[in-house]
Amino acid sequence: MEIDRFKHQHVEILQGIANLRKFAHAGIKENAYEIVHQLGALTSVVSLHLAIEDRILYPTLQKGGDQRLADMSRSYQEEMQGIANAYIVFARKWGKVAAVAEKAEQFRQEANTVLKTLHTRMQKENTEFYPAIEAS
Repeated sequence: MEIDRFKHQHVEILQGIANLRKFAHAGIKENAYEIVHQLGALTSVVSLHLAIEDRILYPTLQKGGDQRLADMSRSYQEEMQGIANAYIVFARKWGKVAAVAEKAEQFRQEANTVLKTLHTRMQKENTEFYPAIEAS
């Protein structure tokens, strides 16, 4: 199965997280506009990535002949549902400049939790899931 598109989206997602970190470290209140802009861009890529995984990647692997990949795919899909829901709630909550600027510390805390979880998941897919797919 060709997964280059998924891998490229991971690069975009990880870069988006890095950009958000950069602006947050430089000052959340001072960079609220840039943070919201970056969060919107990241959300676009994450949403597209999730949709393609759910419609193409997971079903294809689950219907394929490799039971190990089918089981792994189901597990990854189930785990991603919670991560995706948490990310969507986060992105909606912090989609306005005023909200980020007014509650900078709360934004920082929630961003640290949600984005760390997303980052960890991307790395897990890059080091475990995608190599398993490519090896099949």
